[in-house]
Parts: sequence; structure tokens; C-alpha cells
Amino acid sequence: KVKTGAKAEGVEKIDENHFEVVVKESPEKGRANAAVKELLAKHFKVAKSMVEIKAGHTAKQKIIKINY
Repeated sequence: KVKTGAKAEGVEKIDENHFEVVVKESPEKGRANAAVKELLAKHFKVAKSMVEIKAGHTAKQKIIKINY
């Protein structure tokens, strides 16, 4: 789940396959999605190009694939 427009960014693990990602960016012109990809890349210690949004580009609930 993604929350946008926050004061602080972070990634919180809900369970083995679900995370809550909080970003400062607003959901305009893909800015929030780019911020989500960058934050998850840092969290999982992979390149941004390894993080792929598979579904939910315009929704709060997203399916994201991390390629190792």
C-alpha cells in the first residue's frame, strides 16, 4: 500500500509479502510511483531498474516485482 504527501518517507513491513510505503511526493505525473521505486530499491539494496510496478499504477494498492 502506498501513502503519498507524507512529511517523512519510509517502508514498513506488514507481513512476508506486504509492505506499506510512505513517500513525500504527490501522485501527479508518476512522481509518487518514481519515489516508491526509489525507496524500495534502497530498502532492498537493488538498483531502481530492478523495481517494477506490475499493477496499480494509478492506485494505492500496487503489485511490485523486485528483480534480484
